[in-house]
Amino acid sequence: MKYLSLFLLLTVASITVSAQQADAILGKWVNSSGEAHIEIYKKDAKYFGKIVWIKAPNDEKGNPKKDVKNPDANLRTRPILGMEMLRDFVFSDGKWTDGKIYDPKSGKTYSCNMNLKSNGDLSMRGYIGISLIGRTEVWKKV
Repeated sequence: MKYLSLFLLLTVASITVSAQQADAILGKWVNSSGEAHIEIYKKDAKYFGKIVWIKAPNDEKGNPKKDVKNPDANLRTRPILGMEMLRDFVFSDGKWTDGKIYDPKSGKTYSCNMNLKSNGDLSMRGYIGISLIGRTEVWKKV
């Protein structure tokens, strides 16, 4: 009975630590260019991110910037501010994988993986096909 209690205690402790580690990316991050702040949040067991601040929120006419490069014509009138640009990430083996990242500057969506570096920065790897062919950006916590 003593061993069963110890086993249950260790199991609960490891689940708690894993959940805390998984939620370590929650909060606001500034992208590598400093042009946007993205808030990462959790829906059910997946992680998402939306743009909550942009350095230049308006176009040359003073109107809020829109998603004009989106390949879907129906989405070209949606504002950039508030847009969900990260979606469907799952936490596995110390990193967030199987997600998508949308780049409003190009209108392209990429597969993406994220991991926290030892200094607390968030490494984002966007790619097409395989992770070797892609680009890495580093975001900092706001």
